[in-house]
Amino acid sequence: MLATGALTLIFTSSRETSDFWVDALKVWWLSVKNEQGHIKRLVIYLDNGPKNSGARTQWLKRMIEFADWSGLEIRLVYYPPYHSKYNPIERCWSSLEKKWGGTLLSGLQVILEQARRMTWLGKHPQVECLEGDYPEGVRLTKKEMKPYEARLLRSKTLPKYDITIKPLSNGR
Repeated sequence: MLATGALTLIFTSSRETSDFWVDALKVWWLSVKNEQGHIKRLVIYLDNGPKNSGARTQWLKRMIEFADWSGLEIRLVYYPPYHSKYNPIERCWSSLEKKWGGTLLSGLQVILEQARRMTWLGKHPQVECLEGDYPEGVRLTKKEMKPYEARLLRSKTLPKYDITIKPLSNGR
């Protein structure tokens, strides 16, 4: 969280997919909701990678579902290609890589322990691990995507890089 410097790292023993990303976002929101429940809008800065692209159908579908589930307005703001150096999370990754140093990351438990011992802005991160299988390649057809696409408020000037999703419900 940029405003507080709080860091949550969520890992999986499965694959990193759009579904994993949204499930991780749910875990994060449940962990901060009591303290941050006053928040009505969540701005998420993204690198436009293959799992979270503004064109990735499963990602967008799941983000709409997340907005409805949480009651949060979601704004997805993408860095242009080759501009991830401006993303603050990149500095966090370098801190984690320094902590890992020469450690042989031989298994998930080693990775989790190393992540728990690192510090970010003087604090230890919250570290979680999601179980379950996250299959790759889940996509929606154009027809399946049509009602979801209608929910996306794309910027007129930067439709690929600035997307807002308004929730239909009040959330949980």
